[in-house]
This record gives sequence, structure tokens and C-alpha cells, in this order.
Amino acid sequence: MLRLDRLGATGPSFIGVHAVHLQPADIETLATQRCSIVHCPVSNMKLASGIAPVAALAARGINLALGTDGAASNNRLDLFSEMRIASLLSKVATGDAAALSATNVLRMATMGGAAALGLDRHIGSFAAGKQADAVAVDVSTIDQAPLYDAVSHLIHVAGREHVTDVWIGGERVVDARRLTKIDEAAVAARAHVWQRRLQ
Repeated sequence: MLRLDRLGATGPSFIGVHAVHLQPADIETLATQRCSIVHCPVSNMKLASGIAPVAALAARGINLALGTDGAASNNRLDLFSEMRIASLLSKVATGDAAALSATNVLRMATMGGAAALGLDRHIGSFAAGKQADAVAVDVSTIDQAPLYDAVSHLIHVAGREHVTDVWIGGERVVDARRLTKIDEAAVAARAHVWQRRLQ
């Protein structure tokens, strides 16, 4: 990290991904230079890469986002799973059940990612003038009862299987759990062709 800083690579547009081998001096550099970190907990666990010091990064005010990495090191590419595991992993890594709150995890998955990309004026939250991006989650199913805290519920209970509708820029791209812009059968057929070629 110090070498990158000396080379002039750090700054508000710098996005560090994984960040599992940071020293205290690295964290100070990231904070001073107003960098962002993308935490990919499932990939890090699958590859036994290490655990990002998310609580220490958050304590220094470093912008945190949430990612999945690629299919080779994270087969599900499921951001709901990443949110839950990020929360739990930070708690067990620090021995502090309050190390990473559900609210902070939700921010990582929304505004944190938008800020890392420099797009927080346009996306990442509901506000006048921002793009109308939204996800509808069905919390009425029996496997989600009871619901006491909506944010905690999204992080610790709900999963991608509970997403019913998605809007990007106000356009519905998932309608009642069906993709509106992609032919699912055609994509699945292409995947099977590639699978046979690789066998």
C-alpha cells in the first residue's frame, strides 16, 4: 500500500478490492487518501485468502463497499449472501457482536458501492434527482416470520429468493421474479452448450 501511495496511485478514485493483508500503516494511508475498499467475504473464505479488517477500516471512516468477486471464486454471486456473511464474519473476526451493524452492511451494499465508483450523486439511495433503482423483497413468507427490524431482516433473514421485482433507472427488469429483458431459456441453453464443450 505504501508503494502505491508513493507512486501516486492512491486518492478518492482508488478502489482496493479484498484488502485482506493490510497493515495499520496501510489503513492510515487509505483513510488519509480517502480511498475505498470493496469487501468480498465469500471469495476470501473460499480461497482462504484471509479476512479484511472491516471494523478497523470503518473506524477510520474509510468508504466500504461490498462485492462478490467472480464466478471462479464465488459460485453464487449473491449480494444478499455477501451481506449476511460480511456481518457475521466481522463479528467472529473481532470477537465483537456489534462490530458491523446491519445498517452499516446495507450501506456497504448500496451507498458504499456508489461512492466507491464516484456515482453517489446519481445512484445508491432514494433521493430526488437520482436514478430510480429499486429492489422489492417479499417479507410475507412464513420462513421470514416474525419481522422486528426491517434492516436487520434484509441482512440476516432475507435472500435473493425473496426478491420479486427490480427496477433500474425506473425500468422494471424483474417482474414477479421473471426477467423482462433477458430470455432465461436461451441463456440456460447457451450455458449447457459451453458445459458440454468443456467436458
